[in-house]
Amino acid sequence: MKRNLSQCGIAAGICALACAYASGASAAESLAATQAGAPAFLSAGGADAQPVRCEPVGDDVLAHQTGKYAGSNMISGFVLSVLSQWQLPNGATAVAQGSLTVAQNAANQLSATVQSLAKVNDPTGTTVGNSGASPNASATGGQNVTVNGVSQITQVAGNSNVGVNGATIDFGSAGSLLAGTAGMNQSSASAQNANGTIRAGIAFGSNGINVTLQTPAGIATQNIVPSGAQQAGAIAQLLQVAGNNQQVANQLQLNLQTQPMSAQMIRQTGVLQALRNIR
Repeated sequence: MKRNLSQCGIAAGICALACAYASGASAAESLAATQAGAPAFLSAGGADAQPVRCEPVGDDVLAHQTGKYAGSNMISGFVLSVLSQWQLPNGATAVAQGSLTVAQNAANQLSATVQSLAKVNDPTGTTVGNSGASPNASATGGQNVTVNGVSQITQVAGNSNVGVNGATIDFGSAGSLLAGTAGMNQSSASAQNANGTIRAGIAFGSNGINVTLQTPAGIATQNIVPSGAQQAGAIAQLLQVAGNNQQVANQLQLNLQTQPMSAQMIRQTGVLQALRNIR
């Protein structure tokens, strides 16, 4: 499915959300570096040099600060990849994965392409008894949490489980998270085993991206909601495991492609941002 970006309701929201998330990460890193101690060149003023004093700043103050960031006009395209996978102790597996690619052509026109894949492998015919699920354990509540920005929730009731929620945002070329994925130009995919106890599904739509794995031992979901007039954008990863010896992971990877900038353009952008800070 290839269509203009204006028809792909999630693209702009994801791009804006990524820029906001990246800016927040940079601010956190700068604050951490400041609290760790003053740089060496600040301590070279001699015996009368005054120590640098650091004071935490609240969100109400930081909300009004400006600085260098990746503006939306700098982004020429992006690749968003999502992957959820679950392995049960009896060898059964469930996988749902997909990607959204937004690219800009020579005429500065944007187009969006999606690919999706869902598969379930159950060689032994999974039942609740041999799936590692624990009928006396429960993991609930995480699906009712609503936040703006990025949230990662892991709820585990059991032993010897491995669960990972991972999300990365980077600039440059696309990674290999979904190398060789089938389902080109398919906006959704789903699969299940013979008795329906293991399900995998992924869907791209105007309301966002939804990835869901359901097994006898729990669920794994990834939801990406674009920003709009009534809500801010959000990325939510959730793991709920009620069993033993389960291996489950949610992975999200966003690669932003930026416009090539000459040295003169970089200097002009820096001066412009400095003037805005003065105001």
